[in-house]
Amino acid sequence: MTIQNYPSAFMHPFSHIPTLEQSGPVIVDRGEGIYIYDDRGRRYLEGNSGLWNVVLGFDNKRLIEAATQAYAKLPAYHAFFGRVAQSALDLSEKVIRLAPMKANRVLFANSGSEANDTVVKLLWLLAEQEGKPHRRILLSRRNAYHGMTIMTASLTGKDYVKSASGLPVYEVRHLTSPHHWREAKDGESETEFSGRLAWELEQTIRNTGPDHIAGFFAEPVLGAGGVIPPPEGYFQAIQPVLRKYGVPLIADEVICGFGRTGELWGSIKYGIEPDIVVASKVITSGFFPMGAIVLSEKMTERLERACRTYEELPTGFTTAAHPVGCAIALAAIGEIVEGGVLKNVQKVSPAFQKQLRAMQDHPMVGEARGVGLMGALEMVADKHSKTPFPGHLDVSERVSRQALANGLICRPLGAAVVLAPPFIITEPQIDELFSILRHTMDQVYAEVRAAAA
Repeated sequence: MTIQNYPSAFMHPFSHIPTLEQSGPVIVDRGEGIYIYDDRGRRYLEGNSGLWNVVLGFDNKRLIEAATQAYAKLPAYHAFFGRVAQSALDLSEKVIRLAPMKANRVLFANSGSEANDTVVKLLWLLAEQEGKPHRRILLSRRNAYHGMTIMTASLTGKDYVKSASGLPVYEVRHLTSPHHWREAKDGESETEFSGRLAWELEQTIRNTGPDHIAGFFAEPVLGAGGVIPPPEGYFQAIQPVLRKYGVPLIADEVICGFGRTGELWGSIKYGIEPDIVVASKVITSGFFPMGAIVLSEKMTERLERACRTYEELPTGFTTAAHPVGCAIALAAIGEIVEGGVLKNVQKVSPAFQKQLRAMQDHPMVGEARGVGLMGALEMVADKHSKTPFPGHLDVSERVSRQALANGLICRPLGAAVVLAPPFIITEPQIDELFSILRHTMDQVYAEVRAAAA
């Protein structure tokens, strides 16, 4: 890949190559509240919280102070061989108290990808030690996103995982995306759609063999799939099926966890009773790489029994449970839970969702969907038929690029444009966000109409 407009040794992940070749990158210089500034001094409202994660702003003093003090006290250590920093113990206790189910153990990693990958290893460890080594099949959904390791990329139900030959790995099965607007049959209600997906799940389990299924991975709201909230009754329909066949439910709360939906957990929002919860992005507000695996009491008991063969838990990462990262996470969770930030999410979310839904009247928007402080606008060429724009028009990328020029960062995801602003956003800033976005959409619509003429 050769970028024409700037000299750089840096290779950009998940970046639109034609845009890079034309304009080069935005070099981010500093942050202030919900805004970032580039190296030329231009200001942008960060409508995606960085990458869903910088929810407390880019200059949060409490987190900076927590990091500074932690670095001065114990700047680095590991959690192997029975040694651990106090901040890791304190964080574990706090996460357990806040967990959406009865939990009693936390295992840390360095990212959501690593955490989900580790869950697979734990599930396979259980299968081996419980005398069912063939119990290796993992269930996910199309449009899901669970990470970018070999295994978690396989769990991710997006076409781009096929860019690596052989993915997804054969152990993964993808079920229908729970996107009612796009996937439902004519006249099928949300409840009926949920029932059909539960039937599909049961048939998949029965046809595969229940003793071959290691676990079912589900985001409460599909995030990188385009902010797809579950249809009415979805988790109430599928959970009895999973319990019937003894299939563990892994709630991937990497995006939803710690407040994004307006509840502390997406599992609480949608009545999910998970066996395992995975958290990451918000746990440190992006100030430190971290992933967390929260185990229910039953899963802990099974894993501790399985580990007796090895006389240890045979997995871990050098920098997981990092003393500084754990100190930052304690401060971040404190800001959200005790510091009033979750209350702010609950206060401003109705205004955010109202303005998001109001975008439905735009000629390019087929569906406006979302929950809490997350939302998506699905771009269509024809509202009635839900026909997307031709791929060569790059409509969502055009919107993102024009929004950037107008001082707003939003994210193109397939045919959708996604928003997930920081939790500290105010109602006037929500007004600013949607004012820029509507102006941007009008500009792009004029471009697209001209291109089609």
